[in-house]
Amino acid sequence: MKSEVLFEANAEADIVVIGFGGAGAATAIAAHDMGAKVIILEKAPKGLEGGNTRVSGQGYLNVDGVEDAVDYLNALAGSEELPQNHVRAWVMECSQNNDWMRSIGATPEEHHHQPVGIEFPELKGSQCVRKFHHGPRTGYSHTWDFLAGAVAERSIEVLYDARASKLIQEGMSREILGVQASCAGQPITVRARKAVVLACGGFENNQSMIRDYLPGVSACYPSGTPYNEGDGVHMALAVGADLWHMKNFAGPSMALKVNEYQSTFSMTALHFSHEQRGGMIVVGPDGRRFTDEKYKTLHGKVRRSGEWHTLALPTAMYMVFDHALFSDGPIYDKEPRMNWSRVVDRYQWSDDNVAELDKGWIKKGDSIENLAEVLGLDPQALKRTCDEWNVICANGRDDHFGRTRMLNPIERGPFYAVPLVASLLNTQGGPRRNARAQVVAPDGEPIPRLYSAGELGSIFGYLYQGAGNIGECLATGRIAARNAVSEPVID
Repeated sequence: MKSEVLFEANAEADIVVIGFGGAGAATAIAAHDMGAKVIILEKAPKGLEGGNTRVSGQGYLNVDGVEDAVDYLNALAGSEELPQNHVRAWVMECSQNNDWMRSIGATPEEHHHQPVGIEFPELKGSQCVRKFHHGPRTGYSHTWDFLAGAVAERSIEVLYDARASKLIQEGMSREILGVQASCAGQPITVRARKAVVLACGGFENNQSMIRDYLPGVSACYPSGTPYNEGDGVHMALAVGADLWHMKNFAGPSMALKVNEYQSTFSMTALHFSHEQRGGMIVVGPDGRRFTDEKYKTLHGKVRRSGEWHTLALPTAMYMVFDHALFSDGPIYDKEPRMNWSRVVDRYQWSDDNVAELDKGWIKKGDSIENLAEVLGLDPQALKRTCDEWNVICANGRDDHFGRTRMLNPIERGPFYAVPLVASLLNTQGGPRRNARAQVVAPDGEPIPRLYSAGELGSIFGYLYQGAGNIGECLATGRIAARNAVSEPVID
């Protein structure tokens, strides 16, 4: 085919992939192995690539039983009626993730053997859930390192520090012909002889989009990559794409956010299974508790009035604790299993928490009232809340929020607090895609030669099954590659 649009290109390939995380890697590997020349444009500088896949728990779904998986995916959607050809294509491909991973040299290992790991066992078809990873254990970037190595072994060019900003579109046919980007600060144009695949993640680090789209949070900060800023959404909208699932996200949780780092720090005392000495509660700007601080949400979802809802959090929160907890070891786990701050930033939290106290990340007061003044809270309200908590601990029962773990009183000063924010793993929304991974317009018609993969326009619009996003990265990356490679070449 011949294009009527003429433009100078700095580089060209059959398939141009935007984003080098799990979805981008799967797309590029599959397209290359089908004989296509592939270029990846990665926004992050070299060494900071990998997206959320790199810092996740490394698990991916390989569903067992196609009909059960179809039922489960439909049930996860709640009241939404998903296109059934899309559901079936997603499930069929996701059931082949292990076969494909083995075909490129991986050694899939199962973890969270059933019934552990089934997020919503009450839903029809949930027995389909099987979770796998590459490597000796979950976490520690093992699955990502394998995918990155598979890309490196192939003749796939990766341009780092290359932020795609605009898709080049032919006016009459609406075909996508290439990408405009900045690479190391210099403008470049990359021609796509067959297709462009958007695999550049969500909008976890775009506060304006979070305010516009995500329910129940006025601000929310990423525990994953800080490079997901909604670029794919903006580029797709500019060429006429429809959007879906923009309100869904994996979160929120409560975490520390400091100006020195773009991603959040999770506090060990807030982990549902962690037990340690000392007393701890979380209060809002009124100095009152508002939740079970140790409650295990299902990727941010909680059961309320017989339905699943996003956990409601105030904008300002404070983890208040006593000296017993402060002196019981670091309140942050720096083991590089998962999360950007641990895997990539590798901040070395002090063993005694003193360095973070000196930085001002931890606040201190000689009394509860003094701590409240430091935080800008009502001293009497915070003192009353702590006194109520101590009665709860003495009685061994939390009648307010049903907390059952770490019922330890806050009693020995000095006292401390960590300011908290709402944090999220990833967003699920983006340009709507069809069963062939083609990005579609509001009328359902595909935008020619434009595909997407991964969390950007994920099929998860309501409830999320753990390991589903990387499973989706692998599956939709292969679907996008297969159909993109089949496109005729544009001269």
